Amino acid sequence: MKTINLAEKLARFDSHWDPHVVADYNGNDVMVVKFQGEFPFHDHPDTDDFFLVLEGEMTMDLDGAHHTIKAGELFIVPKGVTHRPRAEHECKVLLIEPKGVPNTGDPETAAAKPHI
Repeated sequence: MKTINLAEKLARFDSHWDPHVVADYNGNDVMVVKFQGEFPFHDHPDTDDFFLVLEGEMTMDLDGAHHTIKAGELFIVPKGVTHRPRAEHECKVLLIEPKGVPNTGDPETAAAKPHI
């Protein structure tokens, strides 16, 4: 057991759309990531997608809808729903996903998830 400082973990990297695992929780990866620009539209057929904005603001584009998520707010995309996160300015986000779930929904295009 140990305390994990999310700001310290986020300070270790500058890249965007590159999730880093900071903890394991009941078979899930707890990750921090920085968003800026647009991520491709994608879906996850077998799992919901969890986003908690730590700093900044992001928009979640869904089929015909757009949701603004601000610091301190979370948003869950239900499994199978096509979505695209985007952020005009850098946004820091906490993600929780089952281990092995590709961030793009496709293992061929997914980013690696290094532990930091």
